[in-house]
Amino acid sequence: MTDKPTGLLFAGDGDQTVEQLTFMSNRHGLVAGATGTGKTVTLQVLAEAFARAGVPVFAADVKGDLSGISQSGKPHKEIDRRNQLIGITDHQLRGYPTICWDIFGERGHPVRTTISEMGPDILASLLDLNDTQTGILYACFALADDEGMLLLDLKDLRSMLAFVTDHAKDLRQKYGNISAASVGAIQRRLLVLEEQGGDRFFGEPALSLQDLMQKDFSGVGAISLLDSERLLRESPKLYAAFLLWLLSELFEELPEAGDQDRPVLVLFFDEAHLLFKDMPKGLLDRVEQVFRLIRSKAVGIYLVTQNPADIPNNVLGQLGLKVQHALRAFTPRDQKALRGVAQGFRNDRGLDVQNILTTLGVGEALISTLDENGAPCSAVAATVAPPESRIGPITDTERKKLLANSPLGGKYDESIDRQSAYEQLQTRAAEAQARQAEAKRAAEAEKLRLKAEKERARAAKKSTQRRSSRRSNRQSASEAFFKSALRSVGRTLGTKLARGILGSLLK
Repeated sequence: MTDKPTGLLFAGDGDQTVEQLTFMSNRHGLVAGATGTGKTVTLQVLAEAFARAGVPVFAADVKGDLSGISQSGKPHKEIDRRNQLIGITDHQLRGYPTICWDIFGERGHPVRTTISEMGPDILASLLDLNDTQTGILYACFALADDEGMLLLDLKDLRSMLAFVTDHAKDLRQKYGNISAASVGAIQRRLLVLEEQGGDRFFGEPALSLQDLMQKDFSGVGAISLLDSERLLRESPKLYAAFLLWLLSELFEELPEAGDQDRPVLVLFFDEAHLLFKDMPKGLLDRVEQVFRLIRSKAVGIYLVTQNPADIPNNVLGQLGLKVQHALRAFTPRDQKALRGVAQGFRNDRGLDVQNILTTLGVGEALISTLDENGAPCSAVAATVAPPESRIGPITDTERKKLLANSPLGGKYDESIDRQSAYEQLQTRAAEAQARQAEAKRAAEAEKLRLKAEKERARAAKKSTQRRSSRRSNRQSASEAFFKSALRSVGRTLGTKLARGILGSLLK
């Protein structure tokens, strides 16, 4: 770090400016406030500031209006007023290098990951599985790992589920009991997920993290925008699962960065409450741990939501920068939440924080940053600086131009279906069928051989019996003739005994 820390000027009140120290920007942050109070513009201003500092940015564009960051803004008297109030002298109307992404592949480069990369924890949360179903999902992943099979897309997972069902008895000792009913429930959840875009999200080529960490030729950080409007409308759980997967991948893949003068990547997650909604406690504990440890990877996470109460306390306590736009307190519950938010600010100046939070105008916020030692600064009610880029969405023509000029053009456009669990299990099934057919043919051949031997033996026996019978019949006829002749001679010779050739007496 330099002797004088670099700060990102993004707000002021006429008497003082508010800066976000770049080397403290991996301590995360929060942008909160009621609808229509200026959260999106604040996000836009912060993203521009990080990009100018050479930090790549990823942001979820949940309403489509953040895409204007790619185009130059237009002169306006409100821009002049804010610049003069804050003391900004180098404001320059311009667009920023922007890469568009879209899970559906319609309004940006397709975003994909594989089933194996997502893992059973996030997938079970996405499918809203119970403990028994989650256990079966774990068994599928364990079996795939043991057998060296890749689970790339939904058909791979379906094939694996069908396999464990068919071989449940053989797998029970190692992988536990596998209920056909539970597997059927998982299969039905997969059908729903497929209809919500899961068939496009799971597959290859998978998103490379390095493609989110680009800069242009002048060193300005590229801003990656995930078009999330349709995704949030049709499958908010898939949106949350993608963000969790992205956090997990960054945590697992990026090297330890140590102390740096700025982050290597900054993430802005709008509608952040969806990340934690209905999340199992075990998964929530691990997510909280990732928030804490990913700072060592020089990654900053900035959550955007309506109310800080939407964020779990263990995560909220890790957010260094706090930009709180106006809150509404019409009900006792709202008033209680307001008191909680006010108590979360350091207030050395004796501000009436609760009153300020309900009277802030559009584009104004109560802001607390971290000082050089990482301690929260006293809250300041300030006006957010105007963005240099356009406020509002881009046109379809402008979006097509962005995609045509994208450095990633063609890399993710076509899906790839390489050999994975589905094909391997199909091959196994075909080989098993072939072995069964061969065994059946061998058994039939052996049966025919035994039958033929039996027939030959029976025929030989009958032939032997006929020959024996003929010999017996001929001998009887000769004896009869001979005896008849002897009787005739005996009648002729009277009482003369007759003996046989060997001296035996013939009667």
